[in-house]
Amino acid sequence: MPENLNMDDLTDARRKSIAETIKTIDVEQLKTLCEGLFPNFDHPWREKIFTFISENSTATFHHAVTHDRVHVIYCPAKDRGMWFMPGSGMGPMQPKGLKILKEIV
Repeated sequence: MPENLNMDDLTDARRKSIAETIKTIDVEQLKTLCEGLFPNFDHPWREKIFTFISENSTATFHHAVTHDRVHVIYCPAKDRGMWFMPGSGMGPMQPKGLKILKEIV
């Protein structure tokens, strides 16, 4: 799957998977998850996600996994989210995807 996967275009199946699997995740759990998703210290997105977590360490985060292995992390306080597909790519959630996440949460 290309790194420019557009999570803005959430399919019905992905939306259903997110609604079924979304849960609140604390900062320590999120850090552990991200360690697994980005085990290499030189990964270009590793610093970005850990910086985002650090800057928002008192915020509530949500995590979900779609039927096709896409991990979604959402921070309602900042209305920001990211998607990750292990070994394939990642990117920021776009406005349409954020709106869907807000509705689900």
